[in-house]
Amino acid sequence: MRRTSKGFRLHIGFFGRRNVGKSSLLNMLAQQSVSLVSEVAGTTTDPVEKPMEMLPLGPVLLIDTAGMDDVGLLGKKRVERTRRIYDRTDLGVLVFTSGRWGDCEEEILAELQSRNTPVVIVLNKTDIMKPDPGQIGQIIERGLLCVQTQATRPETVYRLRRALVETAMPDRHAEATILGGLVSPGGMVILVTPVDKEAPKGRLILPQVQTIRDILDRDALCMVVQDGRIADALGCLTRPPDLVVCDSQALDRAAALTPENVALTSFSILFSRLKGDLHAQIRGALSIFALRPGDRVLIAEACSHHPIEDDIGREKLPRWLEEKVGGTLIFEHVRGHDFTNDLCRYKLVIHCGACMWNRKEMLSRILHCSAFGVPITNYGLAIAVCRGVLERVVRPFFKAPLRIEALI
Repeated sequence: MRRTSKGFRLHIGFFGRRNVGKSSLLNMLAQQSVSLVSEVAGTTTDPVEKPMEMLPLGPVLLIDTAGMDDVGLLGKKRVERTRRIYDRTDLGVLVFTSGRWGDCEEEILAELQSRNTPVVIVLNKTDIMKPDPGQIGQIIERGLLCVQTQATRPETVYRLRRALVETAMPDRHAEATILGGLVSPGGMVILVTPVDKEAPKGRLILPQVQTIRDILDRDALCMVVQDGRIADALGCLTRPPDLVVCDSQALDRAAALTPENVALTSFSILFSRLKGDLHAQIRGALSIFALRPGDRVLIAEACSHHPIEDDIGREKLPRWLEEKVGGTLIFEHVRGHDFTNDLCRYKLVIHCGACMWNRKEMLSRILHCSAFGVPITNYGLAIAVCRGVLERVVRPFFKAPLRIEALI
């Protein structure tokens, strides 16, 4: 619980051909042996992750990848795994060696730039292969930052570290927060956190912990209660709270007990804004009204867990959606980083809050659905539609009076 979650770390992905020194550079940055290094091309097979602190950036996740020029049946599978890393890379490091800038490097660069991912170009092994000034000049002329390194010399890796900090800092300053614009210093937030089978014994779930920390960072006050104690909590206060945040499964009860003049939302909806695109996912939620019996719905979970009795994604949400539609729907599920390219089969994608992911990956998934014309929403928004409280629980995020029909 003391370590920063992956979802709040800046993801730095290392890309390039085989044997250009990606693993050696990552090990030098981490100052420990994280990735296996050898002279044999293709030593790195699966992505290797290393969480660390990189001041002044703060918590980062370094990701080593297989060479994008890998060959053979296994090589193609390794390349496909590497391609998945594009979707969650906040900052790309494209490593090459002198005289070997070609189609492979251009393809990597194009993939990163198509996702608006900032890139640092690294010309590595300059102690073995003499740098080509003309090649470096062409890269710089394209507005790209090019750093020369020797993985055997720590002082040259410092150049890479400085380049990473300089490239990433503007985005880090503009980083979104959970309660940004919703709670001021000295404000009061009531968190409604049911203790049920889905809550780890002796702990709170990650979104609840992260929201409490965000409240503390804002110098605000927090009261944590179970859903049966909402009225008691409100009665203890001398002034109305700025916000009530509840578990999505308690939305209908919380809406009934919370006065209309008090802002109300759910943890899942807070994370829809934090991790993705709230407007797009509200529009996705409204597509539930167009669902008909027999339609196919994809439910995506960011983290893997064994489904329990009355699991939210496997049982509760499908049941509530079928009650809303008035008939049977066809549900399919994916977990973790697995997804599908055959999205045309679905009328709707419903995603969890993605608390374990960084924002980049969730935005990539939303963009992927948009490219196929398939609406996507998240658990909290979908439940709000099923419970008839969507307008109420998204109201806090809009300054002007909200008209749901204007978002369609």
